[in-house]
Amino acid sequence: MLVAFSVAPSGDARSGDSVHDAVAAAVQVVRESGLAHRTTSMFTEIEGPDWDSVMDVVKRATEAVMPFGSRVSLVLKADIRPGYSGELDAKIERLERAIDASADPEATGR
Repeated sequence: MLVAFSVAPSGDARSGDSVHDAVAAAVQVVRESGLAHRTTSMFTEIEGPDWDSVMDVVKRATEAVMPFGSRVSLVLKADIRPGYSGELDAKIERLERAIDASADPEATGR
């Protein structure tokens, strides 16, 4: 199971416009989870064997952000594909192969 999520505080529990400290707290939870993960400028992706393990990390990451604001916003997208693992990287590898093939007219028969 792959989950991409973004969590951020809102409200005025702490002053300042940046949310990097809150995001750092959430990412630390993800890193300590032991699950495969990737953090980009907009989302953190995690991969785990089942709902319970992945959603536990999302819940704990969300809770880590709570002290930074009076409310928390969570955006989540999931790819649920039982029986598959290693998809965090495999999906990107398949995409890159498709891009390479489309750039090579001989590979696609064009």
